[in-house]
Amino acid sequence: MTLPGLAVKVSQMLGPFPSSSHPPSIWYDAVLVPNRKPGGNESVRDDAPEACVSPTGTISQMTVEIRRGTDRFVDRAPGRRTLHAFSFGAWYDPERVAFGPMVCHDEHLLRAGEGFDTHAHADRVIVSWVVSGALTHTDSSGATATLTPGEVGVLHAGDGIEHSEIAAAPQTRFIQVWLTPPATGGPTSYDVLPAPPETGTFVEVAQPVPGATFWVGRLEGGQTVTTPAAPKVHVFVARGALLRSSLAEPLHVGDAFLFTDETPYDLTAGVPTELLCWTFE
Repeated sequence: MTLPGLAVKVSQMLGPFPSSSHPPSIWYDAVLVPNRKPGGNESVRDDAPEACVSPTGTISQMTVEIRRGTDRFVDRAPGRRTLHAFSFGAWYDPERVAFGPMVCHDEHLLRAGEGFDTHAHADRVIVSWVVSGALTHTDSSGATATLTPGEVGVLHAGDGIEHSEIAAAPQTRFIQVWLTPPATGGPTSYDVLPAPPETGTFVEVAQPVPGATFWVGRLEGGQTVTTPAAPKVHVFVARGALLRSSLAEPLHVGDAFLFTDETPYDLTAGVPTELLCWTFE
């Protein structure tokens, strides 16, 4: 039996039905839960809107979403390319508006001397992570800093601030996340925090707003890392690639996992890999 609305819900999470361009294992491995008795979990009602029934009769909750980097919105300008994972400006998708307090997850590639001239923000916390190159931040409070790989910049826009972000090196690539704070207004600030240089685990780097934690995982090829447990977890492949697992086909640079079940998952790198993780309580 297929529950009403099931096809819509699965396709929203995992893309079109299986085809040559979307291997079936992306669907089946992401949806089926191992080690469940046929007939399913009695705690899940047959009419539960989020439940799904597999061909074997197993009932499971759809708690893993795979977002491919190739599905992001692309914005180009002279000396700049931006990839938007969430709705932004003219790019709108009602299924990609926010994930917890995260309302923007952008990847920017800049030519040296290019970037974003002075512009204003308010009521946002903006977190920037440089993958390669260098990024110079200057703002109206007088703060200025040049971020390099291994550092995270945290801007509290508060009741209003102006800033610019300009590449200080060729081929500067950085990831930027916008968070909605629990309260509007307040003071502005800008901080640069280093990420501990540990490998083989997720290390906590920042807690820019209450209940939101930023982690970095650096792996050598073949190493496995366990995701932190939280009600919402977002894992982005900034470098390298993850091997095929029970969750999906291999994940590459630009791909992301979104977890919503508080269950830790093991992820294995196929090559040296850098993962950016957000947990939301």
